[in-house]
Order: sequence, then C-alpha cells, then structure tokens
Amino acid sequence: MVTLSDTTPRSVRTPREVLADYHQAMRDKSPDDLAGLYAVDAVHEFPFTSPGFPPRLEGREAVREGYRAAWGASPVRVQEITDVTVHETVTPGVIVAEHVVVVSPPSGGAAFTVPGLLVLRVKDGLLTHVRDYMDGLGVVQLRGQTPA
Repeated sequence: MVTLSDTTPRSVRTPREVLADYHQAMRDKSPDDLAGLYAVDAVHEFPFTSPGFPPRLEGREAVREGYRAAWGASPVRVQEITDVTVHETVTPGVIVAEHVVVVSPPSGGAAFTVPGLLVLRVKDGLLTHVRDYMDGLGVVQLRGQTPA
C-alpha cells in the first residue's frame, strides 16, 4: 500500500539551512550531527592548517571521526556563533559564510573568539565539499598551546 508520504517529495535543505545545522552541531559538539550533513563521499579541507588538524578529511565517516577526536580532546565549549554573514555565489549550491565562534574555556576564564570562513558546496541538501578557513592561532590558544 502506497501512502501519501511515500509519494510526496521530501524537502531538501538549502545551503543556508545546512549552514544553520552546521553551526548547531558546533554548538552541541556533535560529530554525529555534523557528519549527517555530509554526502558519503564529501571532502572537508582546512587550507590554513592548525596543529592537530589534518589538512583534509575525505568522506562522511572521516568527518565524523576527525571531529569526534578534535572535539573530544578539547574541553572548550562553543558559547555562541556571532557575526554570521552569508555571501551568495553565482554557482548554484555554493555559499561563503563568515562567522566568529565564541568559546569558553573549562576554567571559567575569559572567552576566546575564533574567526572563520566557510565555503560550502551543497547538492541535494548535503555538503559535498567544504573549505574551512579558521584562525589557526586562535585554535592553538584554545587548546592551551603556545604558538611556535
């Protein structure tokens, strides 16, 4: 028996909706929610490498494991994501998003800010390619390391 829900097309998330879900996964420190936004064969690149981060994650499961390791090793929590500016591009499914991530250290000290820029390519509601430009020095400070 076919029901209406079996024949009704499912809505596909827009790039802006994917970005909102991406930010929520960051706030929740949920590698599973983040990985759920990616296509099976997606690529996530970090053009500005930071200590402890690989330059590239290939595939949904690599994204899940990479963020599980990174977020699991970091005691900081994302308080909020501010100054979000989304730039539309002429390429369908591609947006550029600027943001500032405000994080709190576990010691209760002063919050840190880490500015970043994401280039997101979304197809059929899933991320297929991400370029993640984040402040490497800010990440080093968050992890309690001193820059070389």
